[in-house]
Amino acid sequence: MSSTLQLRSLNYDNINPHVKAAKYAVRGELAVKAESIRRELEQNPSSHPFDHVIFANIGNPQQLDQKPITFFRQVLSLIQYPDLLEEANLEAAKQLYPEDALERAKWLLKSVKSVGAYSHSQGAPPLRDSVAKYIEQRDGYPADPDSIFLTAGASSGVNTLLHVIAASPNTGVMIPIPQYPLYTATLALLNAKPVEYFLEEPSAWSTKVDDLYTVLEKAETEGTDVRCICVINPGNPTGASLPYDSIADIIKFAAEKKLVVMADEVYQTNVFIGEFVSFKKVLRDLQKKEPGKYENVELVSFHSTSKGMVGECGQRGGYFELVGFDPKVVAEIYKFVSISLCPPVSGQCLVELMVNPPKEGEPSHSLYKKEFNDIYNGLKTRAYALHDAFKQMEGVEGQDPQGAMYMFPTIKLPQKVGEVAKEQGRKPDEFYCMELLKATGVCVVPGSGFGQVEGTWHFRTTFLAPGTDWVGRIVRFHKEFMEKYRD
Repeated sequence: MSSTLQLRSLNYDNINPHVKAAKYAVRGELAVKAESIRRELEQNPSSHPFDHVIFANIGNPQQLDQKPITFFRQVLSLIQYPDLLEEANLEAAKQLYPEDALERAKWLLKSVKSVGAYSHSQGAPPLRDSVAKYIEQRDGYPADPDSIFLTAGASSGVNTLLHVIAASPNTGVMIPIPQYPLYTATLALLNAKPVEYFLEEPSAWSTKVDDLYTVLEKAETEGTDVRCICVINPGNPTGASLPYDSIADIIKFAAEKKLVVMADEVYQTNVFIGEFVSFKKVLRDLQKKEPGKYENVELVSFHSTSKGMVGECGQRGGYFELVGFDPKVVAEIYKFVSISLCPPVSGQCLVELMVNPPKEGEPSHSLYKKEFNDIYNGLKTRAYALHDAFKQMEGVEGQDPQGAMYMFPTIKLPQKVGEVAKEQGRKPDEFYCMELLKATGVCVVPGSGFGQVEGTWHFRTTFLAPGTDWVGRIVRFHKEFMEKYRD
């Protein structure tokens, strides 16, 4: 036994095995290597054949120079330093802030008292009222503020619901493949079972409902207690956007099989083709059309300030809404979130700003609208520039950008790549992405980190980085890579 093992209580062999089993590719080996290269460039700008690293591995807009919405930051600055709203300083503040920012900050402070104080564990009630009004305006159906929980980003909400659902190692949760690895990682931590259903790549990463029945039947035959189906719409990592009928089919399936529906809808404003339709709206439409048939469907939907045009990932704001849950279960969910006391109060305030931005006729509206549209159009332009670049790359095929912040192209790699990758203990897509990083400074994530059909290879990239010059780096690298490893 080594001296390390003798002197310490913890070693790799005796820590929680479920922590070791969890994997989170978007911040895995490639992200660690990218950060290492970034530091090396700081020390020696000529240490690599590029001058900066582009972190296209994670949806982190403001790290990639997306500008914050002015109105949001103005209000946040005021609630962080409320002395500016005191009578003695108000005239000076009016020189810096528009009237509606001052008024909103006063109202938020009245609602939360102080961003340095704990709030209600479910989130400050007036802020939840604003979220309910937003949902009602979006869907055309009322929302109950008491069914809304403000959270530290959507990830916190997903974690909460999976903790409540995963009652034993035999609990199964249906997750889409490819999927955002938060789901598999959390299920690993909970020692529960991911039940994978594959999205249909040739048909724009759609969900084939017949496959859901097949997957569920197989899991139940194996003794798995399947309780939930997760859907990410618009999709991460695929960028797909589900049409109305597909959503309705998933809800009908869940109703028949008595499954909770977890609808991850954090990219609901990032839609380039078609329009976003929420699971809540479709459920209410079905309930209206066939009274009684869908009354007991349990739906939880998530939203976040980290995505969309807001991009405030570090502020940790989000919410989830519960529909159709047993009141006793809701009470247990409340107890679970109360253990963490409350979500960040400044993040709660940002959620309120997101769902209740400046309205037409208010001083900040025109600037807000311009900033929102500029961010949206910039994302769309870069998405299509990247898509066009993929068309130039041998063996790379990608779906038209539909939504979210990502593309997930297929890449057909020469056999020699697999042989070299195996020698390094890597999968072919992992090897490709590592070579891309070392040659260009562009950090993407291999498809194996999200799940993919066996024998196929992909990578996920965001299109958040400013400009399109970096896309050319990828095209040049790919051509040289394919020539080097051609069979």
